[in-house]
Amino acid sequence: MRVTLQDGLPEALRAQAADLYWQAFGGKLGRVMGPERRALAFLHDVIRADHAIVALDDQGQLLGLLGFKSPAGSFAGGDPTQMRRHYGLLGSAWRVPLLWLLGREVDNDRFLIDGLCVARQARSLGIGSALLSAACDRARARGYAAIRLDVVDTNWRARQLYERHGFKVVQTSPIGLLRLAFGFSAAHTMVRTL
Repeated sequence: MRVTLQDGLPEALRAQAADLYWQAFGGKLGRVMGPERRALAFLHDVIRADHAIVALDDQGQLLGLLGFKSPAGSFAGGDPTQMRRHYGLLGSAWRVPLLWLLGREVDNDRFLIDGLCVARQARSLGIGSALLSAACDRARARGYAAIRLDVVDTNWRARQLYERHGFKVVQTSPIGLLRLAFGFSAAHTMVRTL
């Protein structure tokens, strides 16, 4: 299978990208962003196609994606207005603060990854590694000296992948009582110097 990497998410793959993102992060976001149908609709609406690097197969199907944050926004962030559109006034009233507390920062000194996901059928084929390498190339081209990501304490497989690619834990941040909503206790900030 030939894999092609490209900047930006093709519009025709928006639903696949929302589904893939939910498969990867629904475990930690499900209690807050569920039910799944609403979460998928929200993600479909808020995904910023210009904040992604994607991996496509020979038929143009989505194998993986890497979202990133910039001062202009994030791959899957959204805003309170979009949240109200999908969850209503009451539903968004408690979701927005929880998601905001989980992390809305932008790192102006380092290129900031906002999620890496690989389709189940494409795992162990080097796609995650290729997307990380592409992100490092984009970061260098934009003048960044380092690249950063956050990984939750329960996702040891992702942490191992990042460590193989030269990322090192520089900080561990416990999330306190938010662990009751998100199902993990801490986030590791990992950085790789470029």
